[in-house]
Amino acid sequence: MNFQKAEFIKSAVSPEDFIRDGLPTVVFAGRSNVGKSSVINRLLNRKDFARVGATPGKTVHINWFRIDGKMYFVDLPGYGYAKTSKAEKTRWGRLIERFFSESGMITLGVVIVDLRHEPTKDDIIMSDWFKNSGLPALYVANKCDKLKNSEIEPSVLRVQKTLGIEDRGVIIPFSAEKGTGRDALAAEITRRASYRSGISGIER
Repeated sequence: MNFQKAEFIKSAVSPEDFIRDGLPTVVFAGRSNVGKSSVINRLLNRKDFARVGATPGKTVHINWFRIDGKMYFVDLPGYGYAKTSKAEKTRWGRLIERFFSESGMITLGVVIVDLRHEPTKDDIIMSDWFKNSGLPALYVANKCDKLKNSEIEPSVLRVQKTLGIEDRGVIIPFSAEKGTGRDALAAEITRRASYRSGISGIER
């Protein structure tokens, strides 16, 4: 799988825009200031491919990227959102609700949290949704470069305890800035999400 062979396909502003062609879909979710777009950019080794803005919540639609012609990465609007009108927040909320309620839209979830802090209530809600749905999820503990090496594992265990995650192995310490955890995340996405297409191998 060549993660650098990525192309933007579309932004969904309504359920009619959702892509339903059967390819595996890896969905990235996280708070609006957690560095979600930066994680995607690092994973693809493509600078500024997914939008990165100084203002949290810049992703306001559901964005589809096709990876090597074999799977989709889907970038969701950050929960918590940026400052915007109540009507716009309501529209985003309905769009996300419809996306999560429709069967077959998600192959694998990638939930991004800030390793420096205890997961928020919204992080817990997102984690619980994946657990209750039975869909597989990985947890990217971003910004590990901001911690001392001795602080990383205790912080990971805090994430595990707060989110009620049984398998420590699904939590990946990550640095979008330095690339820590990039290969581990790429390998896990390929292993867990690509079985539908018979994909094997990773090109860095």
